[in-house]
Amino acid sequence: MNWLWAAMGVVLVAYACVCAFYAILQERFIFIRFRTPKRYVYRFPQPFEERYMEGEDGARLHALHFRAEAPRGVVLYFHGNTGSVRRWGKFAPRFVRMGYDVLMPDPRGYGKSRGELSEAALIADADAWYEELLKEYDEQRIVVLGRSLGSGLATPVAARHKPRMLILETPFANLYDVAMNYLPILPYRLLLRYPFRNDKAIRRVTCPVYILHGKFDATVPYASALKLYAAVPSDVVREMISFPKGHHSDLPRFPRYQRFLERVLRPDPNATFAPLNTNK
Repeated sequence: MNWLWAAMGVVLVAYACVCAFYAILQERFIFIRFRTPKRYVYRFPQPFEERYMEGEDGARLHALHFRAEAPRGVVLYFHGNTGSVRRWGKFAPRFVRMGYDVLMPDPRGYGKSRGELSEAALIADADAWYEELLKEYDEQRIVVLGRSLGSGLATPVAARHKPRMLILETPFANLYDVAMNYLPILPYRLLLRYPFRNDKAIRRVTCPVYILHGKFDATVPYASALKLYAAVPSDVVREMISFPKGHHSDLPRFPRYQRFLERVLRPDPNATFAPLNTNK
């Protein structure tokens, strides 16, 4: 029996080491950050400008603001966990062609944004970018969009404000679901410092909610998106758009994706819009 106790001891020590490894290095698994030099020059086909803002703790935050010729509104686009706006900026032209400006911020640690990481700080930064848009745009012309990890920023922002709509692409109910999808043996509720409880924040959202998710998504379980959809208040306009052959990063290639955008973002032809004149 001694060998059995010894084996169990080895297993417990190994398990504790794995838990400690995840607890210490979880940010490297959750946030796949690529920094961009301050002097880097972005190149995109649509007109854009770089914008900087200071976070509540003095962090230096950066975003790209793409401009449509005659904007009907603006999309506040929170991108996924891998890369920076250097990569994600290629998704802005789709909205610009539809007549929308796009503000695409990099979370702290990504691109040209800097600052100490924490879930509270990331959400506060996201909310601050929304407040920046309110200086230029009527709130009912602001569309909040969260892609994958970006849903963890978009959802609480929409819960605190009253944007035109909230679009969530491949979102999760909470990050516990995503972590369990990879390695279900760890006690994530004790270890995870970034739970991103979309399932709680969504209950405070009052604007229309649209959730897009692929049934073959191996990164964020489809079941987690269904759980999030079920948490949307019953009196809120909501829609779940499922892609039977969709994975995690390929939804834009489906014609249904573009048809969805044209349907929900199609503006009233009599309600063309220009940013507020902040110089008055």
